[in-house]
Amino acid sequence: MRAMPERALVVYANPEPTSFGAALRDRAVAELQAQGMEVAVSDLYAMGFDPVARGEEFSNRRFDHRLWYDREQQHAVRTDTLCDDVAAEVEKLRAADLVVLVFPLWWFSVPAILKGWFDRVLVKDVAYGGGRRYAEGGFAGKRAMLVTTTNAWPGMLAPDGLVGDVEIVLWPLQNGVLGYTGFGVLPALVANAVAFVQDEDRHAILDDLAARLADWRTAETIPFHHAGEVGEDWRLRDDVEIRVIGHRRA
Repeated sequence: MRAMPERALVVYANPEPTSFGAALRDRAVAELQAQGMEVAVSDLYAMGFDPVARGEEFSNRRFDHRLWYDREQQHAVRTDTLCDDVAAEVEKLRAADLVVLVFPLWWFSVPAILKGWFDRVLVKDVAYGGGRRYAEGGFAGKRAMLVTTTNAWPGMLAPDGLVGDVEIVLWPLQNGVLGYTGFGVLPALVANAVAFVQDEDRHAILDDLAARLADWRTAETIPFHHAGEVGEDWRLRDDVEIRVIGHRRA
C-alpha cells in the first residue's frame, strides 16, 4: 500500500499578479512539489475570497437574537453546515502538513483579505476550542511559516531600528494566530526593500526561501509557551524561563 504524500497549503494574499510576492509563492510551490509534496494554493484575491464575517453565512443558526460568531462557527462544524467557501479552506488546512502564508506587510500586519481568512477559516472546534491551544491546538503536529515582503530597509526593522524589531511586529501572527492554533511555527522569511534592491538580491531571497523549505520538517520552531507553564492566574510560573520575545516579567 502506497503511503500518502505529504501535503502543503500556500495561502497567497497580494492583489498584484506580477509582484515579488507572486515569485515567492511560485518558488515555494516549485520547491515543495520537487520534494514530492501535493501543494494546494489559495490565491485569495484571484479566488474573490470574501473576508467579511457575517451572520448570513450560517444556514443553521444556534442563536437567533444576536450573532455570537465563534459559537456559530462551532455549531456549523458540529452540524456539518459550514458555508462552502469556508468548508473548502478548512479541508485544505486539515489536509496540510505544512502551511505557508505569503503576503506583503501592510501597516505592520496582513492585508485585510488575509485577516478575514483567519477570522472565517480558523473556526472554533477545528482550529481551537475546548481548552485546545498552543501545544494542544487543533493543528498540533502541523507546521507553518510566514513569508512576507516589505519596502523597509532591513535596519528599520532591526531591534534598534526606526520602526522596531520585526519579531515583535510579527508576534501577533506567529504567536496569536499560528502558535495559538497549534502549528509549529518556523522562523519567518522577511524580504525587505523588495522594490529597491537589485535582481540578484531578489534571486538570493528566492534561493533562501527554497533552502528554508527544504528543511521544513527538521528546522527548529519558535518555542512558544503553553498552558502547562502557567499558574491558576494564567501567568507564567516563576520557575519557567522566558524564551520568546512576546513575554516579560512584570
